[in-house]
Amino acid sequence: MGRCPDCGQWDSLVEQASRSTATGAKSDSLQKNEAVAMDSVELEEEGRLFTGVAEFDRVLGGGIIAGSMVLIGGDPGIGKSTLLLQVLQRFAADGRRVLYVSGEESTRQLKMRSRRLADSAPGMYAVSEIDIDATIQTVREQMPDALVIDSIQTMFSQDAGSAPGSVSQVREATMKLMIMAKQTGIPVFLIGHVTKEGAIAGPRLMEHMVDTVLYFEGDQNHVFRILRAVKNRFGSTNEIGVFEMNEAGLAQVPNPSEVFLAERESSVPGSVVTACMEGTRPILVELQALISSSGYATPRRTVLGLDYNRVSLLVAVMEKKLGLNVAGQDIFMNVAGGVRVSEPAVDLGVIAAVASSFLDRAVPEGMLLLGEVGLTGEVRGVSHLSPRIVEVKKMGFTRCVVPKNSLKQVRALNGIELIGIKRLSEVMEILF
Repeated sequence: MGRCPDCGQWDSLVEQASRSTATGAKSDSLQKNEAVAMDSVELEEEGRLFTGVAEFDRVLGGGIIAGSMVLIGGDPGIGKSTLLLQVLQRFAADGRRVLYVSGEESTRQLKMRSRRLADSAPGMYAVSEIDIDATIQTVREQMPDALVIDSIQTMFSQDAGSAPGSVSQVREATMKLMIMAKQTGIPVFLIGHVTKEGAIAGPRLMEHMVDTVLYFEGDQNHVFRILRAVKNRFGSTNEIGVFEMNEAGLAQVPNPSEVFLAERESSVPGSVVTACMEGTRPILVELQALISSSGYATPRRTVLGLDYNRVSLLVAVMEKKLGLNVAGQDIFMNVAGGVRVSEPAVDLGVIAAVASSFLDRAVPEGMLLLGEVGLTGEVRGVSHLSPRIVEVKKMGFTRCVVPKNSLKQVRALNGIELIGIKRLSEVMEILF
């Protein structure tokens, strides 16, 4: 049966093959380890291995830890294999020995794709293999400084009797690679397929076993890709890396604010710039709003890049506290550049963009808005205001509307005026 009769899920049945072990024989992974006192463990200062791709190192927490396992997921064609090929090429160019194991492409196909990105270095090796036991044997013979498995869903173990890609096969292959990585200290990168909902295919146990889980976000029709960490045992999960897809592969974007605002038109109704924090990096993004009369009994709400429920909440606050009759209008909102913003510090920018489009009046030139908005119409303080203001000044803005309670967090900067507010009504007076 392909469907579970109890929960109704498809492809959720797992075959458990019983394995008999000879008397007195123990596998290497089942050998007994002695317990030791934590204060007696000597911890040397272990340096991280830098990949040479600064945006990738940032997401990993500053580099790769020896023996760690990194799982990278994303939509087909988003650039997972391309990124790891570039990382291995940087490794090999530095004189290291790397191994790329592909279960989806032949070595000739890998060579063709690698040549398009850059010239292969002498220390880069590739093998086309789906047998996980043969792969681990090859790794122990080669002893590379880094290993890539593309993809984990194609790996096959003789110990599990099911087909490649099934729950038991993915779990078995991940477990064997994890044991090998911890024993040898070789960092392992796993490429994972995703389901149509966007989650990594296979058992959720796989995400618990690995040390780091990264997701590639972005539209295939858009040039920008965002690498985001959703789990990281050795670093922050708030950092993102921004890449741009071009003919030579993925190029790093060291200043995302400049890129996201490059095509923005000034003095246009419905366009507002705000600053969001992605880890330790402030990024300036453009919020766009379009308000039009509705031709239906139920107005349309289309939101891209923002939380739909948050936008609906802010529209209700505008209706109640500002007296703007926007509830019966069609509302369309978008974050330019394809980035997704989730923090409440952009609330003031959302309200300003909707009001600007509704009144058909542009926000004053050179002005940026920051602040969280409560249900009673108050403007609450935001965190990390100082790095945001530094980024705002760097991008050429001269005025910044911020919560009054947050002004004590930041010192005055030459060339930029900070306007403190406490209520939404004050914002409308300043803007319009």
